[in-house]
Amino acid sequence: MEQKFPLPPFNREEAIEKIQKAEDAWNSKNPENVSKAYTKDSEWRNRDTFVNGRKEIIGFLTQKWEKEINYRLKKEYWAHTDNRIAVRFEYEYQTKNGSWFRAYGNENWEFNKNGLMKKRYASINDVAITESERTLK
Repeated sequence: MEQKFPLPPFNREEAIEKIQKAEDAWNSKNPENVSKAYTKDSEWRNRDTFVNGRKEIIGFLTQKWEKEINYRLKKEYWAHTDNRIAVRFEYEYQTKNGSWFRAYGNENWEFNKNGLMKKRYASINDVAITESERTLK
């Protein structure tokens, strides 16, 4: 049986730990490793894209990090309940043509009893920045 600690129900410290683990995984830019935190049938909404299951997660993240070069993410605790966590985040990336962007957003996560994320809903906005305006290095 797959498990990802901490397991719900979460207290504040465990929710923050779960967020830090997600941040570390995403900053690794390893789609297969990231996908292991999600259920095999995980359901995502990422901007206007809907992703279902680990295979699609891997494909989505592979394409994402091929386009978003020098990706760096920071997540922050917003709120939690027994098996749900709300996160505020920002990340920066560079496009292949050299342009820089900062993305801001919120995510709502829902976990199964084994600590795997079964739902992830992300709302994200991108803002063009100059390289000198970067804050996440």
